[in-house]
Amino acid sequence: MIRATVRGSCAACAALLAWGSAAGGTDPGPPPQPENPAEALELPTVTVVGTTPLPGLGTPLEDVPANVQIYTSGDLSRQHHGATTDYLTQDAGSVSANAAQGNPFQPDIAFRGFTASPLLGTPEGLSVFQDGVRVNEPFGDVVNWDLIPQAAISSIQLIPGSNPAFGLNTLGGALAIYTKSGSEYPGGALEASGGSFGRRTVELEWGGSRGRLDAFVTASYFDDDGWADHNPSEVRQFFGKVGWQDAKTDLDLALTAADNTLEGTQTLPLSFLADERQAYTWPDSTDNRLALATLKGSRFLSSAVLLGGNAYYRSYRSASLDSNVNGDYGQINPSTGAPDLIEGSNAAVDIDEDGYGGGVQLTVSAAGSHPNQLTLGVTDDAAHTHFRQLTQSAAFGADRYSQGLGPFAPVTNADSSGNDLGLFVADAWHPAPRWTLTASGRYSRAEAGISDLSGLAPQLDGSHVFSRFTPAAGANFNPHAGLTLYGGYSEGMRAPTAIELACASPSAPCQLPNDFISDPPLAAVVARTLELGARGRTPLWQWSAAAYQSRLANDIEFVSAGSGAPNAGYYANIGATRRTGLELAASTHQGPLALTLRYSLIDAVFDSRFTESSPFNSSADGNGAILVTTGDRIPSIPRQTFKARADYDPGGRFSVGASVLVSSGVYARGDENNADRSGPLPGYVLVNLDARCRLSGNLELFARVNNVLDARYYDFGILGENFFTGPDRTFGPAAGVAPSVTQFRGPGAPLGAWVGVRYAFGGTPAPRETDD
Repeated sequence: MIRATVRGSCAACAALLAWGSAAGGTDPGPPPQPENPAEALELPTVTVVGTTPLPGLGTPLEDVPANVQIYTSGDLSRQHHGATTDYLTQDAGSVSANAAQGNPFQPDIAFRGFTASPLLGTPEGLSVFQDGVRVNEPFGDVVNWDLIPQAAISSIQLIPGSNPAFGLNTLGGALAIYTKSGSEYPGGALEASGGSFGRRTVELEWGGSRGRLDAFVTASYFDDDGWADHNPSEVRQFFGKVGWQDAKTDLDLALTAADNTLEGTQTLPLSFLADERQAYTWPDSTDNRLALATLKGSRFLSSAVLLGGNAYYRSYRSASLDSNVNGDYGQINPSTGAPDLIEGSNAAVDIDEDGYGGGVQLTVSAAGSHPNQLTLGVTDDAAHTHFRQLTQSAAFGADRYSQGLGPFAPVTNADSSGNDLGLFVADAWHPAPRWTLTASGRYSRAEAGISDLSGLAPQLDGSHVFSRFTPAAGANFNPHAGLTLYGGYSEGMRAPTAIELACASPSAPCQLPNDFISDPPLAAVVARTLELGARGRTPLWQWSAAAYQSRLANDIEFVSAGSGAPNAGYYANIGATRRTGLELAASTHQGPLALTLRYSLIDAVFDSRFTESSPFNSSADGNGAILVTTGDRIPSIPRQTFKARADYDPGGRFSVGASVLVSSGVYARGDENNADRSGPLPGYVLVNLDARCRLSGNLELFARVNNVLDARYYDFGILGENFFTGPDRTFGPAAGVAPSVTQFRGPGAPLGAWVGVRYAFGGTPAPRETDD
């Protein structure tokens, strides 16, 4: 079905281009209509913040009590990153990434110490939206970054805090993506590039309008052999949108489709790091397919009342194959009395997911001496997921390829259903000309059900309901046009996912992707965030500063179980965690030079004492347990990052840019007590360069160099056992060589360079060099 959708998308692309050709790109048609304020979030230059996910008027930045970051299509296209996550990692404040999956489209992205990851089972703390539709997968809350079409992005808003208006999973923030429209991005372009790692890309986009109708379409193809062994990527994305608008009404119908194949490499033990390109075991592959249809619209019922809403259907299919070491090799099988001589296994996971839902929002504005904007809304999201896991015994070859031994055997065959209902209210009131007071709240009710389809595990059947009202309040003071002072408090909730609910027993650990078992219930995670900050503008600089603290109650962590495989464990409510941070940013644009500086401090620590099994930690007791105490740092979160971006554009044909990222080291997973002898991973410095040369009015040549200094760096670690201790790094226990306890690390990509060409056609292209 989804492959047919992608083929149909190509036909739709051709039809829209033909329509645009007949229209001459942009046809005035009837007399121009007045601008619709509800379209503000689709503009190339964004001046308001979408403080709720549904279509509305947004809120001026000076009235938002949070350190919001806004990035436009011009920001993204200027640097020509291969993936949107690369841009966020390099440029956005308080954002970091790790290479746990070894694929450029599968990073874990952390913001203020909260994660949005494509790895099934990772405790998620960020909500991600595309045109008001939540794209965290209902099954596991994961975010598949490869399914978000970068060429379709008009703007990205990174909204920090536990904003209740964005619903479940907004513990540390929300990432709101708004897509392009034909009326705001007229004209078209064809782009192609290639270079290191066998990378080849092609991208086509076009936008245009005729009278009140407009359309935008983009299609892209990305093919990459990967910088390491056995980690190629093939990414095919399509996005199309048709819109109709007048002075009162704005309607958009959009289709997003993707058909991607991603292969990754696992983390490597320290003894393997002399050759970072090798794989620990392989294959590890994922096929993701998506079809997302979205209808959104708004209408002014009067000059002061705006009704907005959306509806969507989302079909997602994923098939993955993962190779794993058998941590019980050599142990006596209690049922047979014979030693277990199976070296490893291949796990095949199929996920068929259908999600649908929508929401309605009413915005009422009141002018006068004390302006007020009241927003009322309701959202309802439902999903059904079929999860099937099979396993196959395997043996490892000399190159550590996991060769299957016999057929796959079923492990789990289950259905999961969920429904998330939310009722929210938000109000912004101006009691005095320089003051804005905001208050909001949301009642959320989340239902999660699991049912066994195999007939062999009826104990798996169960249903869970979580509900809570989460409030927020803030105040902004604007003493003059160039200064804003603010403070805010917010709460958010995350309900445990089906994956977490089905893997919560210390006595029966599971691996990621998870096998399902019957487990004790988990409590919902509740986040409480306090933020104080200021932002301003002088003749030379634009700046911002923020201090915040987010404290989580009943936080859920994946606790290592010490059963041999480093990805084995279980989920548990570990008590409280705390993330305290400082954000500083400044930017200036003087003549041909633009400079942006960002500094982030994140003190992410456990705020409760608990004991976990971590036998590969050198400080573990005789039972393999470690004691985690208050103040121990949470693994995988860098305490300090510094980012600098400089652009030099003398106004001629040539422009150049440079980015610098400095990150402190992180602790490895399994070292939650920060006491393992390996210590934290080292910090690192990355330098990237990019350049553009306009050969003619429509033709541009561009180039990009990543990791100019060819730094060797690691941004993820985990404690485990290395089983490939035999001759030439073969499976050691089979040769009588015991596995060794060690730290595993995820290496980052080495030096890479790419060049490309972009040709614009058909009308006036959207601005490529927009500055905030």
